[in-house]
Amino acid sequence: MPIATPEVYNEMLDRAKAGKFAYPAINVTSSQTLHAALRGFAEAESDGIIQISTGGAEFLGGQYNKDMVTGSVALAEFAHIVAEKYPVTVALHTDHCPKDKLDTYVRPLIAISEKRVQAGLGPLFQSHMWDGSAETLADNLTIAQELLEKARAAKIILEVEITPTGGEEDGVSHEINDSLYTTVDDAVRTVEALGLGEKGRYLLAASFGNVHGVYKPGNVVLRPELLKDLNEGVAAKYGKPAGSQPFDFVFHGGSGSSPEEIATALENGVVKMNIDTDTQYAFTRPVVDHMFRNYDGVLKVDGEVGSKKTYDPRTWGKLAEAGMAARVLEACGNLRSSGTKIK
Repeated sequence: MPIATPEVYNEMLDRAKAGKFAYPAINVTSSQTLHAALRGFAEAESDGIIQISTGGAEFLGGQYNKDMVTGSVALAEFAHIVAEKYPVTVALHTDHCPKDKLDTYVRPLIAISEKRVQAGLGPLFQSHMWDGSAETLADNLTIAQELLEKARAAKIILEVEITPTGGEEDGVSHEINDSLYTTVDDAVRTVEALGLGEKGRYLLAASFGNVHGVYKPGNVVLRPELLKDLNEGVAAKYGKPAGSQPFDFVFHGGSGSSPEEIATALENGVVKMNIDTDTQYAFTRPVVDHMFRNYDGVLKVDGEVGSKKTYDPRTWGKLAEAGMAARVLEACGNLRSSGTKIK
């Protein structure tokens, strides 16, 4: 069962929360990066999450027409086949879909999964993300309510981002300022709209100073302890036991975070951490090294013929896969998911 069923995906998230670990959610843009992520999970003996952003889906759709649904469906179907060869369980997820792309990405994908479920199959993707962080919270939650209802019918988990994550990813950008911190009031309003599971399970990407992309230490002030405040505020409001964690949190903008920041986030209910920038670099770095070392082989310099062995995409592609897999393995260690795979 390499691709999680809805029941197993729920079990994965419950196990992560109880065990205070999180699953690396690895963005992929090709069959090769998919294999790298699966290999990293397998070597770590960790289950995990594979995700495709709108930009990734567009790239997968081919540069002739750049169709996001075609690209994401094709890779998801491919994943359902090749993941059988890896001794871990993974969930398929779509990442960061803003309002102007809902009708050309998430809504059609939910409809595809709903038809599959009606036919007695599992959903194609196990979760989808609605990124309403550019909208007012009221509009964000109104759309989230509609999507959560549809997702529930298709046995899909919805991820919502209620307040901005700084930086830029696939055309969604926010300034780095004080708005990057979710308040207890924001969390309460979310529960008022989406419930606490009775309307369908959702993952919450709350903001605690997170920033997408590359940044140097000191440029971003992360406050993962804020997640404890959000849980406690909602627990008190809704009569939950002291110390309970009502939310399943997602850590966005995790590349470059310190081990201490990650550990604090895990203690406070993070069950999923997105990793894209670091794995992109880990994939590309070995390729660059190969090209520099074999300059006169990968290029036909001064009328020569070069060396087919060095410019063959399989040669440098294997290096890229190994580099990215190693970074996924490292992420599993950082997030304490190593050795936790479902038997």
